[in-house]
Amino acid sequence: MEAILVDCVQKSLRHFLHSNAIFLSHRLCAEFPSETNLQLLAGCYLQSNQAHSAYHILKGTQMAQSRYLFAMSCFQMDLLNEAEAALCPANEPSAEVPNGAAGHYLLGLIYRYTDRRKSAIHHFKQALSMDPVMWAAYEELCILGAAEEATAFFGEAAALCIQKQYLNCSTSPKLHSSAEDCNLVDSRHYVSEDSSPRQPKHMQSLKDIPGNHHGVPLLGVTSGQPINSGLSNISYYNTPSPMVTQMSGVVPPPLCRNVQPNGSNMNSLSVENSPRSTVNSTIQAPRRKFVDEGKLRKISGRLFSDSGPRRSSRLSGDASVNANPNTTAVSGNGTSYSSKYFSGSKLNSTAFRSVTVRKGQPWANENIDEGIHNDVIDDSRAPTTSSSSLTMEAKSYEQEEAYIPVGGQVISGSKVISGASEILTLLRVLGEGFRLACLYRCQDALEAFQKLPYKHYNTGWVLSQVGKVYCEVDYLEADRAFGLARQITPYNLEGMDVYSTVLYHLKEDMKLSYLAQELTQTDRLAPQSWCAMGNCYSLQKDHETALKNFQRAAQLNPRFAYAHTLCGHEYVALEDFENGIKCYQSALRVDTRHYNAWYGLGMVYLRQEKFEFSEHHFRMAFQINPRSSVILSYLGTALHALKRSEEALVVMEKAILADKKNPVPMYQKANILMSLEKFDEALKVLEELKEYAPRESSVYALMGNIYKRRNMHERAMLHYGISLDLKPSATDAAAIKAAIEKLHVPDEMDDNL
Repeated sequence: MEAILVDCVQKSLRHFLHSNAIFLSHRLCAEFPSETNLQLLAGCYLQSNQAHSAYHILKGTQMAQSRYLFAMSCFQMDLLNEAEAALCPANEPSAEVPNGAAGHYLLGLIYRYTDRRKSAIHHFKQALSMDPVMWAAYEELCILGAAEEATAFFGEAAALCIQKQYLNCSTSPKLHSSAEDCNLVDSRHYVSEDSSPRQPKHMQSLKDIPGNHHGVPLLGVTSGQPINSGLSNISYYNTPSPMVTQMSGVVPPPLCRNVQPNGSNMNSLSVENSPRSTVNSTIQAPRRKFVDEGKLRKISGRLFSDSGPRRSSRLSGDASVNANPNTTAVSGNGTSYSSKYFSGSKLNSTAFRSVTVRKGQPWANENIDEGIHNDVIDDSRAPTTSSSSLTMEAKSYEQEEAYIPVGGQVISGSKVISGASEILTLLRVLGEGFRLACLYRCQDALEAFQKLPYKHYNTGWVLSQVGKVYCEVDYLEADRAFGLARQITPYNLEGMDVYSTVLYHLKEDMKLSYLAQELTQTDRLAPQSWCAMGNCYSLQKDHETALKNFQRAAQLNPRFAYAHTLCGHEYVALEDFENGIKCYQSALRVDTRHYNAWYGLGMVYLRQEKFEFSEHHFRMAFQINPRSSVILSYLGTALHALKRSEEALVVMEKAILADKKNPVPMYQKANILMSLEKFDEALKVLEELKEYAPRESSVYALMGNIYKRRNMHERAMLHYGISLDLKPSATDAAAIKAAIEKLHVPDEMDDNL
């Protein structure tokens, strides 16, 4: 009865019938009260987003899996101290973290949100070392600014780790056990005879949808279904104006990518030292020495690809196509992607790979994830020795390594090896692009993403990341990238809050309104939807309604840093500086590398004329994003206010070089030069600025001030008049009129004399 009930609960979970699973789990626990069955019940509640129920069920339990599930429920309820105590009991300081990589990842999140950065980094790295495909852990390292190059985490060591996890599981071709049965994760599972083997737990890390949420693996002890969590964090969104010139060297991506093996890959491993040799040490050791050279070459040929570099026929008309479509597309661990760029300095209409797939394309020759298509062991091969017993030994070896249960399928060991290499090769490219994006190395990040294969580049996640990168350099290109992401995955809200900010800066009120309505219809409980709605109202100057929408976003997900920052912007627009400062500080408590919040604090203190505080916060933002022309220009403004004009000039020069089309640093440079009475240099800068911003009234007003200081009253009057004709703001217009009145005071005094 117990086994049947457990199986029925699992079937209900697989079909997302959570209420039925909960009901049956209660019957199970009533009839067979054990902690293991309580874990199943708690897992059902967690999957149905009822963390409070799981919390009360598991409180006081001692088993490792129980502690993990209890910590998960505490984390979702924001009881971080209790979650930490469950994973690391005070009375057992040397106890292992339950659930391996998943446990370390959860512990890393707890340390991160309790402002213990070093401990968080340590546990995220531990999670990656135990499970190299724990992408969420690498993502957190990137957000913390602590990630090393992707090859350090997704290199040869990671490939060997994955291969050992799978290849060591197979002890017989007839053993169809799941990876959990090989002690990859220490937990108890009930598996019915007719149910397919589940994926190993270390492969089941998941992320909450929608948005930029970073969920954690949520697996009940007897459940193979993922559980959503409500985590999110956005730490690199742009609020200031873009920097166009960072894109000067970026060219459109090619339509597809080939993969090429290099010298330093797993082909250099000998067969005796290869991961395949660990498939079954008890059988392999006496048999390996009896396999003759010819047979050994055939076996190793299937383990490691020896194909040379290829070019897709779609890249050039004279490119040769591999005659064998079944050849492995990825070789070893050191695979690299070929790069072929079109000419041009910016992405135009051909900048993004076309989503439409033309029929008859030789995908097997260009895609990273094709792998070995027809890797079937041929048992009818003629033996190379006269000994039939040795032939049977070698054939038995082939058959034995060929059957490994992975993800509900039984595949060959060679496919496991090539598949692990292909996955890590893909993660290296994705990881490097994401790491560079988090470091705001925009051009490098774009070039990294362009190395992705066609089918992976044209996915919602990648295009959203590209849009976020472009948001730092060019709003028009960001609009294009996010628009393509919306076309491909209209259900995905990843990065849509940033997209709404892009449309806000472009003043695309119709597109922004339409986006906000679409997102709200898709998911009214997603913070991205309310951020888009808030930006829509903010563009209409309805700051009070916008603030309410941003507050709703922060309420739905308190760990959504960007929502807190947007609240701060609206408070500042309403001149409520005190609450604005509190909102920016709330954003920094969630993510200390959220440079927008540092920038917002600097702007508040600048307006309050607290220049030392302003300089400090602008410097903090600059350390995170050292390539932002906007941050540099305001840092220089704060330095100038502190009477450090020479230092301010140096900073302004850097800001101008970062983005020559940004008028703010050039204007501020002219202002600083005027204060230093370098009038000729200031006028030269302003004349150049007029070409970039010909209708900016403040430029002509400043020129008028300079001519006034040089007693050139006629030219000063001319430029004041031009400035007024350009319809400046009411405050600026009043200042210009006051300057005009003072301009005639000396003449009147002369007449009286």
